[in-house]
Amino acid sequence: MEAFLSSTFAVAIAEIGDKTQLLALLLATRFTQRGDRAAIIWGILLATLVNHGVSAWAGQWLRELIPAEWLTLLLAVSFIALGLWLLIPDKDEEVDKGFFKYGAFVASLVLFFLAEVGDKTQVATVVLAARFDNYLAVVMGTTIGMLVANVPVVYAGSWLMQRMPMAIVHKAACALFILLGVFTLVGYYWW
Repeated sequence: MEAFLSSTFAVAIAEIGDKTQLLALLLATRFTQRGDRAAIIWGILLATLVNHGVSAWAGQWLRELIPAEWLTLLLAVSFIALGLWLLIPDKDEEVDKGFFKYGAFVASLVLFFLAEVGDKTQVATVVLAARFDNYLAVVMGTTIGMLVANVPVVYAGSWLMQRMPMAIVHKAACALFILLGVFTLVGYYWW
């Protein structure tokens, strides 16, 4: 349960203000027909499951490859580095609007998958899967965390984004990842 809850909470917080959340807002403003919102959410869900499934597999592989004492140190440093990375704002990237002609679902699926490659939440998924020896809990947790952050944007996008204090959210996410790093070190060396 710890792997699932940690993964859900970490990704939900890390995703706030991220480029993929802004992509969800763009998709919601572009596709406004009946059923488009559900299609966007299904696209986000499937893209995240595939992306985070592969990422968690990579994390599990690293867990087996690296000796335990080194893995603990690497994980702690990775959590802290991720926390600090969250303080750096994402750069606006041009969205390939050519995918829009294929409809809400395909555009969301492809664009979300591509936007997640190398993103903070993908890296967090690798680190979480290396930290917790529970592949399914990490994938389900990070995917639900992604949905927790993006579904409200699809439905209440611009209204919600205008009322969220992004600087505070990013600092809270930074603190969360730094705490995960500290707890990883303390947990290994203390117990």
